[in-house]
Amino acid sequence: MSSIESKIQELGYTLPEAPAPAGSYVNCVRSGNLLFLAGGIPPLDDDTFLGKVPTDTSVETAQQAARLITLNRLAVVKAEIGDLDHIERIVNVGGLSTQSLISINTPRLSMAVPTFLLKYSAIRESIPARQWVPQLYRSMYP
Repeated sequence: MSSIESKIQELGYTLPEAPAPAGSYVNCVRSGNLLFLAGGIPPLDDDTFLGKVPTDTSVETAQQAARLITLNRLAVVKAEIGDLDHIERIVNVGGLSTQSLISINTPRLSMAVPTFLLKYSAIRESIPARQWVPQLYRSMYP
């Protein structure tokens, strides 16, 4: 087990198996020493992570969704490179959330991922990309 995976477990999380793509795409593409990941979605087993922030779901619930997506994306990296300790740097972290027009919490939500990454890794200096949309529909996901 890598030191990064050990730190993930110390935080009370488990690295899942890499999820299958949810559509007609691949989870990642390698170009030289760079790995480009497709986006991820939170678990859709129930309605926990659906809705606008903060009117339908809380900022804290949305941050938890971001952590779970991050774990899924790290599982994809592990499946591709074999050991998370081989990661030298995360160049860009992107986040997309649906939020009420009356309360824009994009920084609080998108920074949940880099903050979570920094808790267990020496990886520094990622560039967060923040986006919000007024509405996403469950029907967008297969």
